[in-house]
Amino acid sequence: MSGQDQPAWFETIDSREVYAGFSTIRIDTVRTPDGQRMEREIVERPDAVAVVAVDTDGRILLLKQYRQPVGGYVVEVPAGLLDVEGEQPEAAARRELAEEIQHEAELLVHLITFVNSAGWATERTHVYLAEGCRPTPMPEGFVPKSEEADMEVVPMVAADAFEAVHDGSIVDAKTVIGLLLAEPRMTSG
Repeated sequence: MSGQDQPAWFETIDSREVYAGFSTIRIDTVRTPDGQRMEREIVERPDAVAVVAVDTDGRILLLKQYRQPVGGYVVEVPAGLLDVEGEQPEAAARRELAEEIQHEAELLVHLITFVNSAGWATERTHVYLAEGCRPTPMPEGFVPKSEEADMEVVPMVAADAFEAVHDGSIVDAKTVIGLLLAEPRMTSG
């Protein structure tokens, strides 16, 4: 049960934007059930997609990408923001596959939508399993910039990718979630 279906016992009595950039930060003043007031910083971000991409040989196609917040490279699944006006999550997942690893999926299966960090951010991530991935050209007009220009595709045998999650070698949350949910589907048969 997500808890989102239950009415809120906290009342937002003020909300003000304090920063707008790659993310927007606002401060909400909230009245608690016992009448106290508290302030909470909220990071507003668009939703995102993450894709466990499995090629026609059964390998999982991961990326090695530089991530400034952790000061180094992280192995993760292809992913990106829903930053195209009106774009639905499945379309964004297909777009990210083409842009980041130049592959298209025969079948795309929604695994889960999760809240990235309910304590401070609005972003949710829609996770998909992409089966039967095969090479496709880079989308016309797309030019990788910033961290995307330095990504490396890392094909892994599925069992090795799952083991990397279990032994703590893969630590990116969306990747851990995606691989753990894909594992039973890929190993049951």
